[in-house]
Amino acid sequence: MTGLSDSFQRPVNYLRVSVTDRCDLRCIYCMPPQGIPLMPRGDILSYEEIYAVVKVAAELGITKVRLSGGEPLIRAELAKLVAMLAQIEAIDDISLTTNGVWLKQRAAELKQAGLRRVNVSLDSLRRDRFERITRSDNLGQVLEGIEAAKDVGLRPVKINMVVMGGINDDELLDFARQSIEPGWHVRFIELMPFAREQPTAAKFVPLREMKERLGALGTLEPCLPAVGNGPAKYFRLPGARGTIGFITPVSEHFCFSCNRLRLTADGGLRPCLLADDAIDLRRALRGRRSLEEVRRLIQEAVASKPERHRLGEGLGPKSGAMAQIGG
Repeated sequence: MTGLSDSFQRPVNYLRVSVTDRCDLRCIYCMPPQGIPLMPRGDILSYEEIYAVVKVAAELGITKVRLSGGEPLIRAELAKLVAMLAQIEAIDDISLTTNGVWLKQRAAELKQAGLRRVNVSLDSLRRDRFERITRSDNLGQVLEGIEAAKDVGLRPVKINMVVMGGINDDELLDFARQSIEPGWHVRFIELMPFAREQPTAAKFVPLREMKERLGALGTLEPCLPAVGNGPAKYFRLPGARGTIGFITPVSEHFCFSCNRLRLTADGGLRPCLLADDAIDLRRALRGRRSLEEVRRLIQEAVASKPERHRLGEGLGPKSGAMAQIGG
């Protein structure tokens, strides 16, 4: 293993893998009510193809893998893929991002297969509001899934809340209190301004404003993350068992420390979530080329990572909804 670094000398050791573009929710900042045009099933990488990519990437220096979607738990036999990836010696961390609807049913088998930890997307603790945001009435299932993940040892469970002014930002304190008791690890995420997906009523809430509001609960003290390899900055409230993290792609971008690549469900390797560039690995995998070609393409993707995104200039990805990119 030689390790991977891009042209800006940033080490790259983290691969996010979207296993499907399908999702059983229709969150207002991610999908229109009718959903999105779905990829043909034949275009979606098989588990064997994903394994091949991750194995080559691990030989180059990737050590951490996160499975995402769409909603990864609606893909059949996901534990089979986790078990396959867990056999790759260089991979020391396999995690999952989910909406939590099916987590209660799948948590135990995923843990047994080798999954280490899980992030759950949850944008409201109020049933009626949860239903408006996700266009589904599944809050009870999500909360049960969070507890089930903890019970089987998928720790830490991190709760991701996309903060939308005028929609759910009045729940900032409610979520933050969950870090005190029962000790949740809550992460507040700035809404990214994708014109096609962003609800027109939502207002952007920057980090500065979030921190000001949370001051009502006490002083936020910087702390180390419980576990993780991502961009969040972590804090703890007085006496809290859990943590509060902030992910700020807009007001305080973290591109200078970006350590990741993204593999879309149909085999596109994206050097940057917030740019349209993607390198087609599916063609190499299915075109009877050697895995040396996959290796070369991964190295090409790393070398082409941009210095930073351009959201501040009003430039974001134009191809693919967030559910398809696997953000």
